[in-house]
Amino acid sequence: MKTTLDLAKLPDDPEKLKELVVDMAVQMQRLQEQLRLALRGRFGRKAESVDPAQMALFQKQIDEYVGKMVEASAKLEAVAVAPEGHGRRQQPLNLAKQLEHYPLPDDQKTCPDCKKPLKKIGQETRNILEHVPSSVFVRVQTNEKWGCPCCQDKVVTSELPAQPIARCLAGEGLLAHVVVSKYADHLPLHRQAQILGRQGLDVNRSTLCGWTAQVAELLEPLHTAMKAELLKSKVIHGDDTPVSVLDRPEDPPPGEGGKKRRKARQGRVWVWVGDKLHPHTVFDYTPNRKREGPLDFLGSWKGFLQADAYPGYETLYKERGVVEVACWAHARRKFFDAQDTDQARGQAALAFIGRLYQVEAQAKGLSPKERQALRQKEALPVLKAFRAWMDAQVLVLPKSAMGLAFQYALRQWAALCRYVQDGDLAIDNNAAENALRGVAIGRNYAESPIMLS
Repeated sequence: MKTTLDLAKLPDDPEKLKELVVDMAVQMQRLQEQLRLALRGRFGRKAESVDPAQMALFQKQIDEYVGKMVEASAKLEAVAVAPEGHGRRQQPLNLAKQLEHYPLPDDQKTCPDCKKPLKKIGQETRNILEHVPSSVFVRVQTNEKWGCPCCQDKVVTSELPAQPIARCLAGEGLLAHVVVSKYADHLPLHRQAQILGRQGLDVNRSTLCGWTAQVAELLEPLHTAMKAELLKSKVIHGDDTPVSVLDRPEDPPPGEGGKKRRKARQGRVWVWVGDKLHPHTVFDYTPNRKREGPLDFLGSWKGFLQADAYPGYETLYKERGVVEVACWAHARRKFFDAQDTDQARGQAALAFIGRLYQVEAQAKGLSPKERQALRQKEALPVLKAFRAWMDAQVLVLPKSAMGLAFQYALRQWAALCRYVQDGDLAIDNNAAENALRGVAIGRNYAESPIMLS
């Protein structure tokens, strides 16, 4: 409860004064935590790394809860991945090669001592990586017309190849280059227009925008086919991220001069990642984050949905038979953020979660049945010990960062533990988060996809 402090009307009752002090202390702690997180997000490290020496401090405490996990931990340490060696990387074998030969000049083919002719005894080769700047060229397509010498009106014309966009000057290579540069390399269209201008092609940004929109229409059947295959998956990973969208320019209010104004608003990009049998990554766009977005996309699909704790998914879980699988990376992030104000409990929780990820490191490469058996044997005792440890904790302010971390983990506990029941499930939702990383990176550099009406 947020309290407004009126110094002129402080209560005289000591109990009410105590409640007031506690409430103000909680508010102050929350503001300090918000300020700390904001400063770390702006200036601090993004990686959620923890000093291994600090984690070792909680080894004895965790072993007391887990019991026989020491032997399992030794097995896990034996499968640690060897560090990569240093040195120059090997060149890819699929790169095109341009051969250059530099023969010895004729005036140097005589021995400088005995003046006899030299004989070739070998050669040396060195490889140099080179780059040829991209260029724009014109493909001149010519067809033929054939006519009958007897029939004046009988003319047969050879067909030209079909164009991706009818009556468009851009070929498929240039269209693909514009789209990939914008969405994969995060190069805004106005910068692409400048680059193409340096290559001799004078093209407006509005033209590139039109090409991009028409290519999106061409790819719609492919998107539909990929979505149909995705919805055959047993497990789907889902996530979303905000994007800025520019509406079409609107007229200024009556009586005000000036140019038409473009209004920016926040839309939503969703990503859906299929399982190994249906390895498709499909993106979707909605103008907001209402639950209708995922409900309309998934339709009547039933299976395991691995996602964050977004409340809009509740209809899928309660009414459509979708099984919720929570993400341990989200839970870990909350404990990581809370450790600055409650270091002992924060790092103890991180140590428990670190044990779970150690089991996953050992499970790589195993079949689903083998992975499930390993999790039941090694991860399940850790989960039970972690839950017992959380239930035993006291004096945690409910609105503090640590209190919110405990509430998140306990509220999602059944969904967090579900991955140990099926070897096809993952411990976290990193598959979807990694798929959205490109959108998040380009959000700060690229302009809006298209202007919407």
